[in-house]
Amino acid sequence: MRQSRARRNGRPTSFGVGWDNAAYLVDGRALFRFPRRRVATRLLERKIAILPMLARALLLAISAPSYVGRATEAYPYVFAGYDFIAGTAGCSVHLSHDARAALAQPLGTFLRALHGIDPAPLVTRGLPPDEIGRLDHARRMKLAHERVPSLTDDGNVANTGIAAETILRTVAWLDAHPPRTIALGERRCVHCDLYARHVVVGADLRAVGIIDWGDMHLGDPAIDLAIAHSMLPPDAHAAFRSAYGAISSEAWACAHACVPPCVPASLLPCAGSGAA
Repeated sequence: MRQSRARRNGRPTSFGVGWDNAAYLVDGRALFRFPRRRVATRLLERKIAILPMLARALLLAISAPSYVGRATEAYPYVFAGYDFIAGTAGCSVHLSHDARAALAQPLGTFLRALHGIDPAPLVTRGLPPDEIGRLDHARRMKLAHERVPSLTDDGNVANTGIAAETILRTVAWLDAHPPRTIALGERRCVHCDLYARHVVVGADLRAVGIIDWGDMHLGDPAIDLAIAHSMLPPDAHAAFRSAYGAISSEAWACAHACVPPCVPASLLPCAGSGAA
């Protein structure tokens, strides 16, 4: 903290500790993240390089570092802080049908701006390709078929009470609906982990920010469009698409494939009242 003159006299309080980072909130205004392992520094350095470039083009706040600390003998990793985005995760509050529908326009507008950014300068700054093949159908289905049997226990998914048949039906649906493959020139900077937990809403339940950019990469924009299927009611899809702009039938189908219709809401991570 002493390296940041603007926050030198601030009072830090623990905000959370994870496997990779420890977070501290300073004066309720700035959130600092300190890597706990060397492997976490790579992602943080990527955010430091890229997120400020994105923030200038986006209407919703993002967790773009504005304070950067260097490694020293006292602390061996780079660390960073950003202006705290006050609000609540979209999965942690009750969102009525109307409240979810009201998110369609701001989310569509946000993604239109994000996907409209020229990715070339971002790649120069370190934006990676999809390094783990998130939409590699053959690879992902092979893993699914290998792992699904180990999830079941007496006909249910262990510790959930969800029928194994539901999982098998989901895998069959995914098998029949492979995602599209797009040319390199069509790929854009994508958040890639956009769901209710990472949409911050204010007291009035309006979207105020998008957080957790650790999975961003140069990829298929459809992976972000999946937020429409996981968080918005179907009758708000038209408003989302209008705000975003032209979406091909192939892109929309690919986005839908990221949220299979046969998956129950309880299986969507932190979907809460947002799953549709």
